Amino acid sequence: MFGRRSNEPTAPKRIAPQAAPSGAPQPAEMKAAAAPRQQAPAAAPPPRPEPVVEQQRKHSEEYYDVKTTVFNALIDTIDLTQLAKLDSSAAREEIRDIVSEIIQIKNVVMSIAEQEELLEDICNDVLGYGPLEPLLARDDIADIMVNGAATTFIEVGGKVQKTGVRFADNQQLMNICQRIVSQVGRRVDESSPICDARLPDGSRVNVIAPPLAIDGPALTIRKFKKDRLKLEQLVKFGSITPQAKIILEVIGRVRCNTIISGGTGSGKTTLLNCMTGSIDMDERIITCEDSAELQLQQPHVVRLETRPPNLEGEGEIKMRDLIKNCLRMRPERIIVGEVRGPEAFDLLQAMNTGHDGSMGTLHANSPREALSRLESMIMMGGYGLPIKTIREMICGSVDIIVQASRLRDGSRKITHITEVLGMEEETVTLQNIIVFEITGEDANGKIVGRHRSTGIARPRFWDRAEYYGETDRLARALAESEVADSNGNPLGEQNV
Repeated sequence: MFGRRSNEPTAPKRIAPQAAPSGAPQPAEMKAAAAPRQQAPAAAPPPRPEPVVEQQRKHSEEYYDVKTTVFNALIDTIDLTQLAKLDSSAAREEIRDIVSEIIQIKNVVMSIAEQEELLEDICNDVLGYGPLEPLLARDDIADIMVNGAATTFIEVGGKVQKTGVRFADNQQLMNICQRIVSQVGRRVDESSPICDARLPDGSRVNVIAPPLAIDGPALTIRKFKKDRLKLEQLVKFGSITPQAKIILEVIGRVRCNTIISGGTGSGKTTLLNCMTGSIDMDERIITCEDSAELQLQQPHVVRLETRPPNLEGEGEIKMRDLIKNCLRMRPERIIVGEVRGPEAFDLLQAMNTGHDGSMGTLHANSPREALSRLESMIMMGGYGLPIKTIREMICGSVDIIVQASRLRDGSRKITHITEVLGMEEETVTLQNIIVFEITGEDANGKIVGRHRSTGIARPRFWDRAEYYGETDRLARALAESEVADSNGNPLGEQNV
């Protein structure tokens, strides 16, 4: 009935259950892989982390053989055209019913827990993202990094750790990659082996496939939390102080042009999302991104996304094209997800032509390096402008640089809130408002430090704050952030 294959073994397959204490439920193989830190049974001594992973992978070979047999029989049996007409829950129930029948016909002997796990895995393979589903369901994971079919890493709490999650083969992994990118109208194959995409929840996806990736497709997912972070939660996490939070809120509301700088994984996009929460609800905002990630809560938001070239190499829409088109859409603020190239020139032009309060992110390790990166990206456009002219343009456009960093213990901090003051001859003058000082580390290896004001009582954007009626909040936050030295004098360090 279900198309038994001639090369299938006649003897029933059995997945040997692992030993467990009496009355304790048997943990399924794939759940153990998705949560590698799960405790071992009480009767056995606690194993070291690495042997646990290796044991799971060794045990899973027979499981995957059974799964492949059942999956092939399912594909021979089910009508995918009719399945596509059902909603997700009905399709999942239909698949579970058919797989249960196949297990009985194939004489596959397994425990109830193992059978339930097999049903869930096959449903994920047909309707979802296969072995990735348990990882995508966890909200504590920041990144998922798949290095070929056999190796998967995740980032939890700022630290990268290996999991036991694996795919049947590189073809299954490639099929899942194609399923992800096709949802946003993109493709990944040998002729176009690099692709950026996104999941429905906004998580960022990058795929690089063979022949560029030698050991099989490499899939990287930067997960978005289900609940959008706010500045209040950054205070709870220790990324900023309550006073620095107020300063950022004022900066966002009084329409300072802001660049958020930081390294990879330092939380630039998250911070940009948080800062947009201070924007008034009656402003028209246009976002430009390579893959749409920003989650603005204002009612008047237009989201734009770049497009790669088609099979003929035509139809590409670059970030510069989006920003130029923004200027014809009557925006009040333009927000660029990430500035990577010559579009920096167009963003600075927009900031300097009446679109106050525009924001963007870029990769740099300090506010000073952020200015150098802007200069380099503008020169990439081939404009041939003198360095002094470029720096004058930056000074006239950018008001604030917010520096985000991921420290060596995995924590993320806002290390600088810095003003761009102007030019002294050919040098751009910066002024720190808030800085983060590292004072040491505790017994657990966690970095200990403090955010402090540099003693600036009236920053350059004070007039803007006065125009919006925010001077009281700003002055109070700055005063409460001051840290006195041993003589009772405020610490300075105004210029960097």
